[in-house]
Amino acid sequence: MITDDDYLYFTGRALDGMAGIVADLGDDLANVRPQPGANSPYALLTHCLGVMSYWAGALVAARAIERDRDAEFTSSGPVGPLLERVAAARARLAEDVRAAVPAGPLRGTPPASFAGPARELTQGAALLHVYEELAQHHGQMEILRDAILAGKDAAR
Repeated sequence: MITDDDYLYFTGRALDGMAGIVADLGDDLANVRPQPGANSPYALLTHCLGVMSYWAGALVAARAIERDRDAEFTSSGPVGPLLERVAAARARLAEDVRAAVPAGPLRGTPPASFAGPARELTQGAALLHVYEELAQHHGQMEILRDAILAGKDAAR
């Protein structure tokens, strides 16, 4: 089975990729939504931090978490503080993974509105969901970055 270090390596790659995109885009472009209804890279990374906090923090580590999932997708702001939040969330995820009981039950029930897997999960499965979200949103963010930069170049 996968080790904690292997899991953290792959989640870290996805986080580093997203953080790098947001850092490279900077404060203005990281908050751009390339078309109506699309996410901004800033909002998508904020959402990923919410996923990590809730699924690993609340459901695996049993921390009390206040989460406004809808607000994650409308968030905006300067990149620096967001990158600091990424570093802190990454450290917390490592603690949560190392304390998890992979075959153990979740420490709560996720609301249906959080759009998680539609089956009963173990702590290990909740952590796999975190990786699933990070990996898929990293890819989405690469496409967003390309669209934002193409739009910027076209505007010149």
